[in-house]
Amino acid sequence: MGKQEIEFRDPVVKRVVKKFVDRSNLGFEKYGRTLDAERTGGHKGLFGYLNDVQEELMDAILYLQAAKEEYSDLKEQKEIDTELERMERMNVIAQNGNTGEHYEENL
Repeated sequence: MGKQEIEFRDPVVKRVVKKFVDRSNLGFEKYGRTLDAERTGGHKGLFGYLNDVQEELMDAILYLQAAKEEYSDLKEQKEIDTELERMERMNVIAQNGNTGEHYEENL
């Protein structure tokens, strides 16, 4: 295994490169060979790689849809929470003779 020191000026790039290395290590643990060894050893041909890409892209579309739905749910929940807070404030204002001031606690 080759080791190389890389100087990163952009921490985002550094994090992405680390993810690539981590993913490569995970693949090696799972399959017992590198992607290069898989290719040069004839374990998978061009059609196999194209099929893998297609499956990964299909998964990506599913993940995008799930993320969009999660975002919509969060946005909807935030809008509901905002409306509930507004209604609670209006209720307090109405109880306080429409002055907007809260009743003081009896001490």
